[in-house]
Amino acid sequence: MGLLHYFQFAVACAFGLWYSLWIILHLVLSFMKGPITFVKDFFKKRDVMPSCLNDPGLGSHEFVHLKEVRLHYVANGNKKKPLMLLVHGFPEFWYSWRYQLREFRKQYRVVAIDQRGYGDSDKPSGVKNYSTEKLTGDIKQLISALGYSRCVLVGHDWGGAVACHFAMCNPEMVEKLIILNCPHPAIFASYMRKNLEQFRKSWYMMFFQVPVLPEIAFWANDFKLLESILLGEKGGVQSQETTAADIEAYKYCFSSKGSVTNPLNYYRAAFRYPLDKKNIRLIEKPTMIIWGCPDVALNQELAPLAGKLVPDLTIKYIEDASHWIQQDRPNEVNKFIWEFLNQ
Repeated sequence: MGLLHYFQFAVACAFGLWYSLWIILHLVLSFMKGPITFVKDFFKKRDVMPSCLNDPGLGSHEFVHLKEVRLHYVANGNKKKPLMLLVHGFPEFWYSWRYQLREFRKQYRVVAIDQRGYGDSDKPSGVKNYSTEKLTGDIKQLISALGYSRCVLVGHDWGGAVACHFAMCNPEMVEKLIILNCPHPAIFASYMRKNLEQFRKSWYMMFFQVPVLPEIAFWANDFKLLESILLGEKGGVQSQETTAADIEAYKYCFSSKGSVTNPLNYYRAAFRYPLDKKNIRLIEKPTMIIWGCPDVALNQELAPLAGKLVPDLTIKYIEDASHWIQQDRPNEVNKFIWEFLNQ
């Protein structure tokens, strides 16, 4: 880690501590309003899998053993078809691709994974196990383990960052790259340092550098924070596509041991183990970015900036879609993907 990254990490921790004061105040006020309910919700258990996660129309649940971890995934479509690999973001899991698992199964072997640390995949402890190199290494091993040499790679949010890095380092394994509401990882850090609006929007990334407290904030009030992230008036899904049953599926996923800490470790690792400059290169493969414009976490300007490192870039905007674009506007997203694949 160079001097700049040490400074960046120190600044992130300092702001994280500042934001922590407001989070603690919010938690204390919530406790005072109903201490019994607060404690009861905090320790609420979810032992029964919601039925929507076992919908056979979404595909079959399978596991694959890699060098370091066992990954869970849901697969739909004939194994003889080309591979479409779907990589989720934070705080999500394979289920965020439910509309795409159904849509593309006739032409592709569609595989939606739980990244390491999520859902039913293994959850190795320690921040170092969630560096970008580790995550992209999982993707490389997975494609081969599934019996393929290349794929159409689709990533959203953190999954988009992993997909971009993978395409830079392993271009021969990517047929086409599709990114949903995620900046190019080699551009985002410098952009955030220079853009005050994006710096303010990224407050949660700095808060996540604080130990334990972010986990408490997620667990509190029966995962109310998770629900507000996905359905809140500011930044949540704008359509009626996401139901109460879907939210319960998310709460079930994040209620098991390690299912909050390890996803948070993605952000912690990003500050401690930045991208190796030798791996930053052009993405020569045809690439499409689909961007939901009212994204409260990311400036829209980040989408075209990716063109600096992606010569063959197509950008599609959905004006009234949130950050959770493939769940919010599945029909429009699927239409854009089909058009891009059929070019």
